[in-house]
Amino acid sequence: MSAIDPIPRRKLSQEVLDRLLTRISTGDYAPGDQLPSERQLMEMFQVGRPAIREAMQTLAHMGLVSITHGERARVTPVTAEKLIEQVGGSARHFLATAPENLGHLKEARLFFEVGMVRIAAERATEADIDRLGWRLHEQRESMNDRGQFLARDMAFHREIAAISGNPIYAAVSQAMFDWMSAYYVNLLRAPGMEMLTIEEHERIFDGIAVRDPDAAAEAMTDHLKRAHHLYRQVQDQVAGPSAEQGGDEGQG
Repeated sequence: MSAIDPIPRRKLSQEVLDRLLTRISTGDYAPGDQLPSERQLMEMFQVGRPAIREAMQTLAHMGLVSITHGERARVTPVTAEKLIEQVGGSARHFLATAPENLGHLKEARLFFEVGMVRIAAERATEADIDRLGWRLHEQRESMNDRGQFLARDMAFHREIAAISGNPIYAAVSQAMFDWMSAYYVNLLRAPGMEMLTIEEHERIFDGIAVRDPDAAAEAMTDHLKRAHHLYRQVQDQVAGPSAEQGGDEGQG
């Protein structure tokens, strides 16, 4: 007979976790509900306090419950933002461990944003276009404030994802900016660079405003490829070869 792997012994905290997950997923404990107290859970599952606390901490890390000192844990609503946040720490570690991973993320961002702008051009309402136009206006007004300009640059791109009406797309857009934030360099922008960014955003906006997915996608592709290429050149010139590990996202 061939060898059979032994059945592994499971930790008590894992058993507690599985049972609580089942009750949350079936709605026995609905969003907003408080879970039983530690002592009640110990009695329900016939386990000690360490197993309960470990299971509760795992639920909290998963974003499924909130724990406040002195109160019973409460089930939290699950949103797309919370789901994406769960991989945030791992994503930042992924980027930090190998410089080439940032290039992978940029490639993914290009694919994602070109897809988003196509959807925006197909679905945008007049109200959506007005909001996106206002984002562009705000960015144009902040050209003399580098920090504000970059924040409003990001807001313009997030607004495009929001037009989709899909909360997962909006959450992924925000997450990508969060993951790349450590790699945005504080280089002095080359003369006219802010204006070039505004002009590229205007092309993107125009493609969405006239409901032309191809024009919008072409404008977004040109915009991101220019940013990725040009800012690597600028960074290398200013900081030298060591900057390759820094990030070259620039405005985009």
